[in-house]
Amino acid sequence: MVDELATLVPLAPEFAVIGAALLILVIDTFSREKHGAVALVVAFTGVAVAFVATLFHLAEGTDALLFHDTIVVDGFALFFNAAVLIATVLVLVSSTEYIEKFCPERRENLTEFAVLVLFAASGMLLMASSRSLVTAFIALELAALPSYALVAFAKDDKAGIEGAMKYFLLGALTSAVFLYGISLVYGATGAFDFVGIADALTGADGDVFGLAGLGVLLILVGLGFKIAAFPFHVWAPDAYTGAPTPVAAFLSSASKIAGFVLLFRLFTVAFPTQLDWLLAIQILAVATMTYGNFAAAVQSSVKRMLAYSSIGHAGYVLIALAVFTGADADSAFALGAGMSHLFIYALMNTGAFLVVALVDDYWGVGYTFEDYAGIARQAPVIGVAMAVFMFSLAGLPTGAGFLSKLAVFAGAVNSGFWWLAVLGGINSALSLYYYTRVLKWMWVEEPEGATPELEGKPVGIYAAILVAAVGTVVLLFAFDPVLSTATEAAESLLGV
Repeated sequence: MVDELATLVPLAPEFAVIGAALLILVIDTFSREKHGAVALVVAFTGVAVAFVATLFHLAEGTDALLFHDTIVVDGFALFFNAAVLIATVLVLVSSTEYIEKFCPERRENLTEFAVLVLFAASGMLLMASSRSLVTAFIALELAALPSYALVAFAKDDKAGIEGAMKYFLLGALTSAVFLYGISLVYGATGAFDFVGIADALTGADGDVFGLAGLGVLLILVGLGFKIAAFPFHVWAPDAYTGAPTPVAAFLSSASKIAGFVLLFRLFTVAFPTQLDWLLAIQILAVATMTYGNFAAAVQSSVKRMLAYSSIGHAGYVLIALAVFTGADADSAFALGAGMSHLFIYALMNTGAFLVVALVDDYWGVGYTFEDYAGIARQAPVIGVAMAVFMFSLAGLPTGAGFLSKLAVFAGAVNSGFWWLAVLGGINSALSLYYYTRVLKWMWVEEPEGATPELEGKPVGIYAAILVAAVGTVVLLFAFDPVLSTATEAAESLLGV
């Protein structure tokens, strides 16, 4: 019995998060009153334990196969786990005062909010460790179902309900497409596990490749929805805009990271490039970053601009997979660069959305760029933090986003795909327009009417924003450990 339990130690992060969610449900079931504060403390504790366990396994170099090789705990999964947990804890920290202010009728339901976030996070952690198509599908649904409820958490908000319905209906459709793709791949290979699929496709004939290729295309559609890649992004702007803003931060950061880890592992391990998926990824990368940036540039709402901006960043990260040439050092570096950008993105994108949560919802200033006029002069700390996030997202050297983008483009050049790096650079330059537009209104422009009153300084939201901003700046000077850790994890995944 002890030996069997010992084999589950590598899954300590997942067990900590799921255990915290179940404990909150037990407390809520046997209590006569709602205890939102207790629920959040339990949630924080579970995520903290999971993060410490993740760092411990990373330091120890844990590499374990569990449950008949359907789950793998390695450096690749653990690196992404850390990014997901960082986004999760920032959202939890900022949620208490936000829910009480923006959704006063739901403040007694903070227990449900915490449970939904934890269950979604646990699904994302399992997506990172999935080594079988069946496990991947179950983990994806575990992450998706609570997310639908989180978008509609403010049940009296029509925009939230509309966004949640679009998210749910399109999510159900793409889940069916993903599952159909799995059935085709299984029919062609007779295997669900990634390594078994790769072995079956080695030296296979044309008919098998044709059936497997169609399955791969359908799986790409399903995962393209998860990462909000063009043209599978149509749910994202409405879902992010209608959702409570911390939820939008969670979905645009943690959910996107989880989708990418599954995409990276599945396509580099299970599907040989002879299936011609590389061209599809390249087209997807160019279309996604170009559409995301052009759409963001014409938005009038800051929150909606960030929604489209997140689509553009999905395109940048897709470059890391689009330049894949096999199990070699250049591909490992490119993949590690994409991983490091996602890690930094978890901080700067979550922080930017939380600034919007503070200004738009908590202070009730407004949703348009013009409504932000003069905000930075009244709240200089928030103004500086937003400047860090905006410049870092644009790729300027005020935060680690500068180096992570540079690493992604360098990975493309090293692999011989210089044209992808050029297109990425052009798109990054375009993004500077709409990112600086926010700062112009916050710092330079004067409000047309009376100066808006900024009532209250919510400790939780302020703390989450400051942690994200400081982390973004610090990692500019400590980016090498992040990149080297990500590259080593990618080398281990590819067997370099």
